[in-house]
Amino acid sequence: MIKVLSIFGTRPEAIKMAPLVKKIEASSELESVVCITAQHREMLDQVIEVFDLDIDYDLNLMTKGQTLEGLTGKVINEVSTVIKECKPNIVLVHGDTTTAMASALAAFYNNVDVGHVEAGLRTYNLDSPYPEELNRQIISRIAKLNFSPTEKSKQNLEQEHTVGDIYITGNTVLDALAYTVKSEALPELKSWLGDDKLVSLTMHRRENLGEPMRNVFRALRRICEKHTDIKVVYPVHLNPKVQDIAREELGGMDRIKLIEPLDVSKFHTLLSISHLIITDSGGIQEEAPSLDVPVLVARNTTERPEGIEAQTSRLIGVGEDNIYAEMDLLLTDKELYSTMASAPNPYGDKRASERIVKHIVEYYG
Repeated sequence: MIKVLSIFGTRPEAIKMAPLVKKIEASSELESVVCITAQHREMLDQVIEVFDLDIDYDLNLMTKGQTLEGLTGKVINEVSTVIKECKPNIVLVHGDTTTAMASALAAFYNNVDVGHVEAGLRTYNLDSPYPEELNRQIISRIAKLNFSPTEKSKQNLEQEHTVGDIYITGNTVLDALAYTVKSEALPELKSWLGDDKLVSLTMHRRENLGEPMRNVFRALRRICEKHTDIKVVYPVHLNPKVQDIAREELGGMDRIKLIEPLDVSKFHTLLSISHLIITDSGGIQEEAPSLDVPVLVARNTTERPEGIEAQTSRLIGVGEDNIYAEMDLLLTDKELYSTMASAPNPYGDKRASERIVKHIVEYYG
């Protein structure tokens, strides 16, 4: 039996790892062990409940005002203890979080193989996104098995002379949609929306805190003044700095609703009924094309160029006037909207978890 230790700590990681954990549990050749760091406690717990995941190790490392360096040290130490106790054949980490990077280091220090889910995403700008770009590059130097979502991400790893094996699998986040989108969800929100078009907003990245975030919110206010047939819903991130800016810039507007973060099922359902999405998130750039919803990416860079090339998303920067112009264009140009909404998803076909399990079994014979 091949023992697989899956480690994650944030809501986005959990959403993308949950369908993979389910496939591992269903395999007759793999033994599943799950460890969470709880880098994000409340938002992580929501996902665990929705997917009904069994957690073997809960490190509960989140503390108020935690620093990156403090969290990194704690994850390395605590995950090392878990690895020594459960003795896995492989440690699976996802993406580019501090949990993923530090857990990969812990596995490396304990001479245990690392499998990197969603490997090979790059901006090659260490400041954007920060600290994620460095985190994923570090993991790539360690991983024995790299599960790349696209051909482009595989090419990035090959150009870097990555020593581990590389497999194109698609992205596991699309697998998650089969569990999460519920047509009967959000009845009160749908009633508030009425016949208006829904614009869903998410903003949370460190590099956007401050003026960039304010620019996005101010542009949204202007768009609502021009287009009276839209309403905006913003599940506000729990970061107090994000909440303060959101209240200052968007509070008190009839057609902009600031709500608490949604569990993953309600959130994916929200995306599915949206007319368009404005985001600085990475995962949404992958999810929305499978829901036929165009995405405007409020960032200066993206490690997901496949969506730009496939015309499922547009990179609009963080300048107020440009954000306003791009939103206005998508709301008025029906041909552009149709092209983006109907473009095929370049990030996979909802079978990524199945492929990853297959590759793990074959690798260990």
